[in-house]
Amino acid sequence: MDRMYRWTRHIYDASRKYYLLGRDVLIREIKPAAGEVVCEAGCGTARNLRKMAPRYPNARFVGIDASDEMLKTARNILKNRGLADKVDVAQGFAQSFDPAALFGLSRPLDKIVFSYALSIIPPWRESVDHALTLLRSGGEIHIVDFGAQDGLPAPFRAALFWWLRMFHVYHKPEILNYLRRLEFEKKGVLKTTHLYKGYAYYAVFKKN
Repeated sequence: MDRMYRWTRHIYDASRKYYLLGRDVLIREIKPAAGEVVCEAGCGTARNLRKMAPRYPNARFVGIDASDEMLKTARNILKNRGLADKVDVAQGFAQSFDPAALFGLSRPLDKIVFSYALSIIPPWRESVDHALTLLRSGGEIHIVDFGAQDGLPAPFRAALFWWLRMFHVYHKPEILNYLRRLEFEKKGVLKTTHLYKGYAYYAVFKKN
């Protein structure tokens, strides 16, 4: 991961804004209450957390990422924008991170965000399961990621999937299938919204 992002981290935000669509929908809809803790798994440059913190000043925001290189950029931007005391980031893996050890938290998380992260995390299922163990009852997993593109022209869909594969990014319909299975097992309630003719989806899984 560090090799991949050592140089691209410097242009990551500028380049990704054109195709990581739906992130601002998540930011608008997550609506943490005062005192709640929101953690983004795979936070990268902390772009989403940087937008959430001023919007929801009474909540606490933390993030983890597997890449120390990406976190260098995140910390620099947070410091330069005066957000270092409002957003805390640390190196960790989505399938195993410990919020108590990393951030000194003494209670379960309230909301966990996966923004275009599960599509590049090989142990995505373990990451979802781990997120559920970290959430309080009634806590939520918020996911935005690539959809099936079923409302878009076939040539565009084929070209996009080909381009994404070059960066080891994949549309994974099995993620939503797994969340539906968890709902069937009464582990929570799933709400899914398809965005931009299926280009992306926004899913919220509320833990029972």
